[in-house]
Amino acid sequence: MRTITVIGGGASGMMAAITAASLGNRVVLLEHRDRIGKKILSTGNGRCNFTNIHQEPICYHSRNPFFPWEIIRRFSAQDTVSFFLQLGVYSKNRNGYLYPNSDQASSVLDALRMELKRLKTEIRTGVHCREIIPGKKGFRILTDGETYRSDRVILCAGSKAAPSTGSDGSGYDLAKKLGHTIIPVLPALVQLKCEGTFFKQIAGVRANGTVAVYADGECLARDTGEIQLTGYGISGIPVFQVSRYAAESLYEKKHVEAVLDFMPDFAEEQLYSFFKARAALRPDKTAEEFLIGMFHRKLSDLWVRISGIPRGKRAGELTEDEIRALCTLIKQFRITVTGTNSFDHAQVCCGGVDTSEVNPKTLESRYVPGLYFAGEILDVDGMCGGYNLQWAWSSGRIAAESASVSGTA
Repeated sequence: MRTITVIGGGASGMMAAITAASLGNRVVLLEHRDRIGKKILSTGNGRCNFTNIHQEPICYHSRNPFFPWEIIRRFSAQDTVSFFLQLGVYSKNRNGYLYPNSDQASSVLDALRMELKRLKTEIRTGVHCREIIPGKKGFRILTDGETYRSDRVILCAGSKAAPSTGSDGSGYDLAKKLGHTIIPVLPALVQLKCEGTFFKQIAGVRANGTVAVYADGECLARDTGEIQLTGYGISGIPVFQVSRYAAESLYEKKHVEAVLDFMPDFAEEQLYSFFKARAALRPDKTAEEFLIGMFHRKLSDLWVRISGIPRGKRAGELTEDEIRALCTLIKQFRITVTGTNSFDHAQVCCGGVDTSEVNPKTLESRYVPGLYFAGEILDVDGMCGGYNLQWAWSSGRIAAESASVSGTA
């Protein structure tokens, strides 16, 4: 019987262990925390958005853009739904976002743990792996305690995101010692810090709009949804979706701007015409009253102040330039991005093991036969909305299937 050791007890590691055990292997799962799967409990705000039925290649990012989809298409969202249904997890659909019907992330984790137990997987917690040493007869895995021997190793040690759940980046060191290149690891799906003392005045405001990230004047990404304004900058799902591009550009020392559009359904000229008619309808309203009913009062006050319009000026007396200044602020509110929040606040990371050094069909190392990778340790990150867990399920599944067959890729 072949022994397969899985290093890392997160989503990809549990999927890899379950798959390898179901294929008749002896499986040892090593986890450095006191329990497995802790990060799953925080996903989907505690409800575990475990996949998304809307799947396209653009939902996944990597320096090698074709790499993730090669894996996703072989173990799809539909396969994930079927897998969890077999484990007893019935899913509910919220606009393509799939959750367990219980709305409890603990249900997903419990189902995975029960399956690991059913398959008699050997789970060792509190084990810190220090080095993986390949040899002619398999691998030796050095830990703070005993040495483990294994025929195959699947490295699922996660990233640096959310270190409180156990993601400390230690897997990168293990991969580097085996000759692998690590693409710079940066926070992704994270809040953005921005320049401007006014943020303290508008902290707590939420508004629907579009966020576009520019680096040295080039638009890299945009997304629409609820923007959250904070004392340090911007947050919310659309900000998370574009944050990886800001992080990479800041790392490359580029000038990064976020351009916020608080009326994405209007072209700027349409908004100007709308405001002209609005001013004519109630000409006695003051400038500080003019936008009440359209935007949060804190935002309205900020735009009037920045535009230089006297707060007491009547709407009917606003000049064309003043109305256009308001339109520009609302449609193109430009702010300089100075950084991202730390790994503590990031849901995932961009960067990781260079995928050009990994076989895209098997996830086996091109340098070390018998070594496989899965999950966040690789230079793959998905959009917010269940995509990163789908990557974990897909990559864990494929790596384990590959490690279970005879020979190497």
